[in-house]
Amino acid sequence: MHQFLITTSKGLDSLLSDEIKLRCPDVSTSVKPGQVFFDGELEHAYQLCLWSRLANRVLLKLGESEIKHADDLYQLISSINWGQHFSVNNSFVIDFIGTNNEIRNSQFGALKVKDAIVDQFNDLYEQRPSVAKQKPDIRIQCRLRRNRVSVYLDLSGESLHIRHYRQRAGAAPIKENLASAMLMRSGWTNSMDKPLLDPMCGSATVAIEGALMAARIAPGLAREHWGFNAWKGHDEQLWLSLKDKALDAKTDNLPPIYANDIDPHLIRIAKENAKLAGVEQFIQFTTTDALALKLPEGQVGYLVSNPPYGERLSEVTNLLPVFKKWGEHLKTHFLSWHLSLLTSNRDLFKQLRMVAKKDYKLFNGTLDCVLVNYELDEKNSEIKPDVEISNDFLNRLNKNLQRLKKWKSKQDTNCYRVYDADLPEYNVAVDCYGDKVVVQEYAAPKNIPEHKIQKRMNDVILSVPKALEVDVSDVIVKTRQRQKSKEQYQKLDKKQEFFEVYENGAKFLVNLTDYLDTGLFLDHRVARKMTKDMSAKKDVLNLFAYTGSVSVFAALGGAKSVTTVDMSKTYLDWAKRNFALNGLNSPYAPYQFEQADCLSWLSGHNGKYDLIFVDPPSFSNSKRMDKTWAVQRDYLGLIRHCRRCLNKNGQIVFSNNLRNFKIDIEALNAMDLSVKDITTASIPEDFKRNKKIHNCWILSDAS
Repeated sequence: MHQFLITTSKGLDSLLSDEIKLRCPDVSTSVKPGQVFFDGELEHAYQLCLWSRLANRVLLKLGESEIKHADDLYQLISSINWGQHFSVNNSFVIDFIGTNNEIRNSQFGALKVKDAIVDQFNDLYEQRPSVAKQKPDIRIQCRLRRNRVSVYLDLSGESLHIRHYRQRAGAAPIKENLASAMLMRSGWTNSMDKPLLDPMCGSATVAIEGALMAARIAPGLAREHWGFNAWKGHDEQLWLSLKDKALDAKTDNLPPIYANDIDPHLIRIAKENAKLAGVEQFIQFTTTDALALKLPEGQVGYLVSNPPYGERLSEVTNLLPVFKKWGEHLKTHFLSWHLSLLTSNRDLFKQLRMVAKKDYKLFNGTLDCVLVNYELDEKNSEIKPDVEISNDFLNRLNKNLQRLKKWKSKQDTNCYRVYDADLPEYNVAVDCYGDKVVVQEYAAPKNIPEHKIQKRMNDVILSVPKALEVDVSDVIVKTRQRQKSKEQYQKLDKKQEFFEVYENGAKFLVNLTDYLDTGLFLDHRVARKMTKDMSAKKDVLNLFAYTGSVSVFAALGGAKSVTTVDMSKTYLDWAKRNFALNGLNSPYAPYQFEQADCLSWLSGHNGKYDLIFVDPPSFSNSKRMDKTWAVQRDYLGLIRHCRRCLNKNGQIVFSNNLRNFKIDIEALNAMDLSVKDITTASIPEDFKRNKKIHNCWILSDAS
């Protein structure tokens, strides 16, 4: 008798135990998370290597001991007769799992084990086996828990979930053993005469695993390299006899199996994978939108799928209406079917308007998921009206809209903020740009569980279209975090979708998808208006100009000249487009655009200006700058250069958004500048809740 450990993914251990008892009915198992233990014969291990659809590794125990010191590990490994297991001519590798106070990292543990094995061979044969990380002949696994180490020979060689048919895959494919678990938990494996459908199949892992099950094809038959091939305890005759029995078990009598995806490229990959698995002839592939997919009438079976559930909030936003429509389609065309759907966002399934029969916690890699089973019986097939949404966020959003209603009617703009983290648990900002809405999620504190964050964001995504009366497709969701070691404006996408908005007589192009910021800082609306009123017949300089909105207002305010400086060619081109949009594109107009690091450009610049607008980033370490920039540390040097370029009676509008910024009035007075704090006056009504959205001063020539 041998002691075996069979490993699997979290959440599959009880299923694996059932599978082991089915294949090896005379063994008794014990279960731990991701692990199943039993005492048995070598034949049992071979059976699982061939037939297990859930296991990752089949491990044969070689030794176990308490480890109080690192040298104890060396002694344990040395006590095992390695020459009985493999030859000095074989290669090997150590997988070490776990740490404790003595063995503080797995690399140290693996090195200690390797040394003990190599030393034993050197002492006995004056030769040593080589270590090979790629395709070793022998794989040894050590598992350390607290002060106990168990040593195993890995009979599988590589994880059994790798079936070697999936040469290519789509985005975020599920592992083969998870697909098998989904089929088992769905109930289809107890009714394999029924049709099986995956309407969003991707690379078709679920359909292929289903075909392998129904055709009684052992998943280990196609594997050539095993961890026991070079093992001296390997029983080749027993292994070949079990393989022959597995080959004889195959059948061609399969139920209809359907694999569908809207993406033709994925279907081509799926067909290639099915061909390599030897089951292409058993699967009917189609390329149809799942919201329009229909099967021949009279068929009732199992729909098992891993539908998209969105890793990013913007994806979740788009999926909400899709799931609602899909639920209605399923109720109309798949009456009496069994549904098993995997997701990491259970709230998405609420859009299906169905009552779940059973759910199972599973893991897709490290992603915490749930497999939800439904029966499309008479009750679940009712197409129900939309559920009335009610939550604290929606109530506050409606309250804000009512409060801003009178103010908004007096504003000459279609861009404004309606919510700014008013409730701590709903840590988002909501901005309107014409008929579109941008929701910015601020990074949540680390102590808030992920499922709570997701639930609250789902509330937001569902509530915003209702309160603002916009289509969900017009809601753009972004996650805003503190940018470390990055430039001021982070690229997110490449859609290049610009549209026009207006503000106080000016028009601007905004892009709501490609960047974290949109091209127009709404909290500077009042400051831009002030600049316009101050610009008549003046030479104006706009530093760190971004997309040039302040420059546009200066030009519209009758400035004699406007110089716009920014380091980014992208944003300068955007600024030029904003000028053209406002009819400020005359070749004779005194508008200059300078692509440069503002600090370097200003230090060597001798021009004179009546009005200088400066809104620098809080921090930047762009490669296009000579050195890093920190506004609190470096602003006085910047203002000193601006002062040098300031005409008699000139003014500097200085703004920044560092929340704890401290201005040195004495240092500025020493530059012959008077200081007027206009922060409160410059914050618009829709930003009044956040008193620190920005800081703003007017620095005037006092010479």
